[in-house]
This record gives sequence, structure tokens and C-alpha cells, in this order.
Amino acid sequence: MAWIQFIFDSTPDAADRLSDALSECGAAAVTFQDNADQPIYEPEIGTTPLWAATNVVALFDAEQDTDAVITQLSHKLRPKEVPSYRIEAVEDKDWVREWMDSFQPISFGDRLWICPSWLSPVEPEAVNIMLDPGLAFGTGTHPTTALCLNWLDQADVKGKYVIDYGCGSGILAIAAALLGAKKVIGVDTDPQALEATQANAARNGVQIDTYFPDQCPDEPADLLLANILAGPLQSLSERLASLTKAGAPIVLSGILDVQADAVSQSYQPWFDMQPAVLKEEWTRIVGQRHEA
Repeated sequence: MAWIQFIFDSTPDAADRLSDALSECGAAAVTFQDNADQPIYEPEIGTTPLWAATNVVALFDAEQDTDAVITQLSHKLRPKEVPSYRIEAVEDKDWVREWMDSFQPISFGDRLWICPSWLSPVEPEAVNIMLDPGLAFGTGTHPTTALCLNWLDQADVKGKYVIDYGCGSGILAIAAALLGAKKVIGVDTDPQALEATQANAARNGVQIDTYFPDQCPDEPADLLLANILAGPLQSLSERLASLTKAGAPIVLSGILDVQADAVSQSYQPWFDMQPAVLKEEWTRIVGQRHEA
């Protein structure tokens, strides 16, 4: 099937209404894109901010009368005008195959791999995390996740109790379980993240107990992993310290290079903090809980 796409120049305030109107006009899909190379690193919790210059992209059947779409859209947006736009043909592809081919197995250190479930592991004897992109977030490709996985690859977690705080898709929790941790829990504010963690744990044959933050058991862990963002990490420093055993490590990531010193300082009352490790513009910071 052939497709065309309308690409509208919009703003954060207008994008939602435009998206709804395009759906009512029969768009097969509507997406938002950054039109000004403006990264959004750390949104407020519970918000989904858009870029200052946002493209609204609507996909239609190529047989669609484009003039009729714009006429119908103008009626739905009144008294607002239809924003400037352009129309492009979309190459006819097997989009599912295209998407699947874009994901390949990735290695982290000497023994950890992430492998899409539709592919065979490159090293069957290695610790292979079978993970499909999709629900929630976290497929190992982001530098913060890679930094944590590389640390886990070199760590001894056999027989230990591990907390993955801000578990997302559960990738770090699953890695710890596959590396021999005796008990692993995942904590997140997002119910979809907890659902993704459970689904991915089942796919990998491991048990991960999941909790919202206010339900998290108070038992301190032998290892605490927190790949979140700098702001939440700083506000959670005392809580995460209470969840880490004396002498145990804490691994923090989701931190931009320029934020590393501030995050490290917020944990120093409870931890001996090591220098940050950099990957691209992101960092990982490891600390060791002070002995009681």
C-alpha cells in the first residue's frame, strides 16, 4: 500500500488539537517530531513536553484527495488557520521488517548481551538478555543503560539482593538476575514500566518482583542500581541510601556530564563516591555505602 504524509509546522500549544483534527480527518497515524534539534533531557515528572518547534506528521493513503483533507481540516481548526505544511510521498516498504532489521544483538563487556527475541544469540554460552523494543523504554542502546550494563558485566552479584530503582523495561534487573542474583526487585512510578519489566522477566525465565516507590520493601540491598535522571536522583538520595546495605555499592546513571558533580555531592553524606565514568555526554557514578 502506498502512503503520503502531511508535515505541519506547529507549536507545543497547538500540536495536540492539530493531531486530534487530523485523526478525525482519517489519518492512519499521527506523530510529533522535533523541528529544531532541541533535545528534552529531563521533563517534569508526569509531563510529556514537546519541542518549541514541533512538526505534526500525518500519514494518509496515497489515493486520498489532499485538497479535501485540507478543506476538512480547516473546518475543524476554525477559527485557527491551517498551519504551513508540505506533502511527501512515503516509500513503500515492509515497515515491520525494516523495524526488526534495525535491531541487532549488542554486547556489554565480556559476558553480557542483549538480543532481540527474533534473532539467535551470537554467543549462546554468554549471558543473553532476550528483549524486544516496544513497551516502556530501555533496550540497551542508550549510553546510560550501556554504562550500567558494562558495570554489571564486571560485577559479582551471585547470591545477592539487588534493587533496580527506576526499572523502566527491567533490563538492569534482568541482567542482575541472569548473572546470579538471588533476589531482584524493580521499582518504578510508571505502571507500564512495571508491566514491561514483568513481561521481559518472563521472557528471560527470571523472577523480578515489582513495586511502586511507596510499596518498596525497606530491606537494604547488597546492590542498588538507579538509572533515572539527575533531578530525581538528588531528591531520592536519602531514600536510596536507606535501601543500600553498609559497605554495598550504589550505581547511579541517567546523569549528564555537567550534572555529575552535583549528584555525587548529594550522596556523599552516605557514600564514598568514585569519579564519574563518561560515555558520550552521559555519566555513571558508583559509590560505596559507609560502614555502620
